[in-house]
Amino acid sequence: MTDLTRLTAAELSARLRAGDVSAVEVTQAHLDRTAAVDELVHAYLHVAGESALATAREVDERRAKGEDLHVLAGVPIAVKDVMATRGLPTTAGSRMLEGWVPPYDATCVRHLKDAGMPILGKVNMDEFAMGSSTEHSAYGATHNPWDLTRIPGGSGGGSSAALASFQAPLATGTDTGGSIRQPAAVTATVGVKPTYGGVSRYGLIALASSLDQGGPCARTVLDTALLHEVMGGHDPLDSTSIDAPVPPVVEAARRGDVRGMKVGLITELTGEGFQPGVRARFEEAVELLTQAGAEVVEVSCPSFEHALAAYYLILPSEASSNLARFDAMRYGLRVAPQGIDAPSAEQVMAASRDAGFGDEVKRRIIIGTYALSSGYYDAYYGSAQKVRRLIANDFQTAFEHVDVLLSPTAPTTAFPLGDKLDDPMAMYLNDIATIPANLAGIPGMSLPSGLADEDGLPAGIQILAPAMKDERLYTVGAALERALTDRWGGPLLDRAPELTAHGG
Repeated sequence: MTDLTRLTAAELSARLRAGDVSAVEVTQAHLDRTAAVDELVHAYLHVAGESALATAREVDERRAKGEDLHVLAGVPIAVKDVMATRGLPTTAGSRMLEGWVPPYDATCVRHLKDAGMPILGKVNMDEFAMGSSTEHSAYGATHNPWDLTRIPGGSGGGSSAALASFQAPLATGTDTGGSIRQPAAVTATVGVKPTYGGVSRYGLIALASSLDQGGPCARTVLDTALLHEVMGGHDPLDSTSIDAPVPPVVEAARRGDVRGMKVGLITELTGEGFQPGVRARFEEAVELLTQAGAEVVEVSCPSFEHALAAYYLILPSEASSNLARFDAMRYGLRVAPQGIDAPSAEQVMAASRDAGFGDEVKRRIIIGTYALSSGYYDAYYGSAQKVRRLIANDFQTAFEHVDVLLSPTAPTTAFPLGDKLDDPMAMYLNDIATIPANLAGIPGMSLPSGLADEDGLPAGIQILAPAMKDERLYTVGAALERALTDRWGGPLLDRAPELTAHGG
């Protein structure tokens, strides 16, 4: 039998519907794969084998009765640990929420369950989604399956690593400044940040409410579209949810015809500061789009040079506000301060937040609290919001002339674990190409562009589209994926080293 863990979600769906394999067999194959390799990768924080198999058995029984099931029924999925899952631990990668089991599901998780998708477990992430490497998890770093000494991206490194190590065919992610797209780039997987409001934020543990966006992660463009269609849709429980149908992303992914489309290259995101091998693979991918019939032009977005600074004022400010709820009185960990017989509420709060939050979370709370403080609000937070408007204006102007915009997803391939932990600014620079989309609320996709010459590790190409035009990502992504796969003679992930019990 073909190794079920190597099949795409679309292929698994076809075999399930044809009766060639059962949902239980598919789910068990992925659980077995996790048991074999996750000690090396550390993608999962919690494996939900029993409940996943129960869902799979239910799907098989319903299919045997001839019920009309969702196209992804029986296809298992890994869920980022920032999404509330009823009956399963949800920690956001933090000691502050250690052991918390939600009594409800996030809306997008409920959609997965309604579709009959077995949830394999909860995957690792940077604490409260703060980071670009998944090294800031309170439960240990995740490793990149391409090279176990390298980072898998962040904050959704658990999702990307689970996909790249074939422990799950699909995964959910969240993207506040690139946390779906950057991990996809460094692991040769596909990730999409939908238009802001396209996937409900209800039940997602908040980092920065005006930036956070849930989205799909997979190994192919079509698989990502199939999951996007499940996760998306209007939700009355989320005041920022878009009251409109999900864009026709699956149709676009199946079509993938870029003839007559106009593609813009963002000059501010294609020059200095990008690893030579990353630039080379990007330029080759752009040439393939030209050969496929797209017209390619250069586009300038001058305000993008200020995006990183604006983002790292807006995000910490909103994080400082959102994380104030973890005060040991209403939510989260409670620690009694040592040496104090009758501590005050403030003393318990201070001791609990000190014990529950990691260094990166503390750093951003301090920055955000300062930026929002009296006398500095207008100078910092207010000014950052003005820059945000300029960035949105640059996108609006650009999309008056082109259908989509392109850039490398990340400036480098995966860096070594520990390499940037002591240099926060160097870590933040990994998001330089992805942040503008979050500030403007537009959709973005990352897909593999090839292996960099310097280190043989994956690089990614980013596609950006106007708000509510998510289907354009899939049209261009499918065309590019097809051309690149033809050039490589198969999926790029086929070139990844096989994980063994000895770590090879």
